[in-house]
Amino acid sequence: MCGIAGYYGLDGSASRWLPEMARVLAHRGPDAEGFFHTDCAGFAHRRLSIIDLSERANQPMHSADGRWTVMFNGELFNFRDVASELRIKLKTSSDTEVLAESFAREGIDAIHRFNGMFAIAAFDHHTKKLYLIRDRLGVKPLFYCHIPPAWFFASEIKALIHVAPIRRQLELDPIALSFYLRLGYIPAPYTIWKCIRKFPAGHYLELDGSQHRWKCYWEAADQIRNPTSEPQAVLVDQLDALLNSSVQYRMISDVPYGIFFSGGIDSTLIAAIAQKHASAPIKTFTIGFDAATHNEAKYAEHVARYLGTDHHSEYLTEAQARQLFPEVLDLFDEPFADSSALPTYLVARLARRHVKMVLSGDGGDELFLGYGMYRWVKRLHHPLIRALRQPLAAVLPLLGDRYRRAAHLFADTRHLHEHIFSQEQYFFTEHEAAQLLGPLYVDHHLPLPRAAARKLSAVEHQALFDLTYYLRDDLLVKVDRTTMAVGLECRTPFLDYRLATFALNLPESLRMRNGNLKVILRHLLKKYVPPSLTERPKQGFSVPLLSWLRNGLADLVQLYLSPDAIQKGGVLENAYVADLLKRFEQGHFYLHQRLWNLAVLQRWLLKSQKKL
Repeated sequence: MCGIAGYYGLDGSASRWLPEMARVLAHRGPDAEGFFHTDCAGFAHRRLSIIDLSERANQPMHSADGRWTVMFNGELFNFRDVASELRIKLKTSSDTEVLAESFAREGIDAIHRFNGMFAIAAFDHHTKKLYLIRDRLGVKPLFYCHIPPAWFFASEIKALIHVAPIRRQLELDPIALSFYLRLGYIPAPYTIWKCIRKFPAGHYLELDGSQHRWKCYWEAADQIRNPTSEPQAVLVDQLDALLNSSVQYRMISDVPYGIFFSGGIDSTLIAAIAQKHASAPIKTFTIGFDAATHNEAKYAEHVARYLGTDHHSEYLTEAQARQLFPEVLDLFDEPFADSSALPTYLVARLARRHVKMVLSGDGGDELFLGYGMYRWVKRLHHPLIRALRQPLAAVLPLLGDRYRRAAHLFADTRHLHEHIFSQEQYFFTEHEAAQLLGPLYVDHHLPLPRAAARKLSAVEHQALFDLTYYLRDDLLVKVDRTTMAVGLECRTPFLDYRLATFALNLPESLRMRNGNLKVILRHLLKKYVPPSLTERPKQGFSVPLLSWLRNGLADLVQLYLSPDAIQKGGVLENAYVADLLKRFEQGHFYLHQRLWNLAVLQRWLLKSQKKL
């Protein structure tokens, strides 16, 4: 796991930017630093040593024949298999060497062999071409900026804005602002800055002098075929084998490792399988809350005791949240309203005191239908409900505050996938976002992924949408930034592309049946733990945000949402924000996520003005 940065299309004098780009990424790789540059390209690398801790495995690394220079952020989990298939005689035990030698033998086509999480930069000295590559499901981040004739790239935005030509072109992107208010995060390809973009998952970019070519080599929607007709028992066994293989791949490490553990279905499966293959108790880590309504730590402790793991837990208090709020939000380089970043950072910090790598259960909800919103998808696509949406939206607010929030779900919209997610998260509707941004608002929407092989159900479409956007640009971003901030690598067994393909081709009834979620995962879990240990309502990693905003964080809301602060921010409509605050103070507490969204945005706007 590392931080990478670099450029293409400039002469050697551009190498002066490489040390500063590396410096601001030092948290991603505290163990080593490396540079490379030619007459047209330059690399900067920061290393977090996980496999082959020796200096021989430092990056950038050159292939034995001298043709390729590579560096990457991430891991190739099947590097030993690839080395065997291509008969690579290794001088190290590093996956980076396998990467370099694979390109030496097969060129860019070697990427189809890799099972991993990665953002790769590979320079071919013979052709003077640079290749940038991102893993299939977008686990590892990569950003780029094209200012002709130059291309710049980095693991985080902060490394790019330290480059003078980019800094001079920084301008807020209204499309990004519009998405942020509705979703709480900024989806690819956008960032908060017009000139900086998120590199698409499952793609590579070939840079050849003044020419460039994008290529999609893997897309989730393209893996979908007609649902398998195998019996349930057979499919449970196949899932068991795939998940065991994925977990074992991700246990390959030359440093101590553990597991982010909530005691829910996903993390329990991973912990049970990992413990089965381990020779000693695996360390598990949980964060709880002092608010009983949001505290899953006690459940995690019970399950950990059954599995026999070496369990560690901490509790996040309101006072800690107040202290961590600025530190955590600064990790993201752009507005990011997922409040669970706070406990994620805390559990990463807890884990780092004991281990250098962890496994997590990210991806299980999107692949196996684990969110309560999927029940709403079925309701809102029912013909009768669709016909009554407008009357319901008008009547429900009359029934009290609890129903005001539900009323937003029935609001008329042309983009139901975005709308359902937005309102399940308590964020702004399209109409509200337009009122907040006024002339800055852009009526722009995300393309819905389509499967060519068959027609998807409404629920399957929503899950594919979440896999493409929410998982990639919110959840994985949250985990990457918070773990990298403390020098901790996080691996995601559910996002092995083989397992993802398997899940996408299951019958819907094996993922959701009669309102029950994760049907096939629950059947598999019975092989490992008694159902009584894990059968409870899903809470997720949510925080008691409403309580915090009414108490310890109340002053932050007032600070960033005051009329003076709104005016200085220069983006939001003051009258609408004032009305929102007034309604919240009058008891419309379902608006708390909207206030958090705005406070985060305002803080970023005011801070970025000072920096620039």
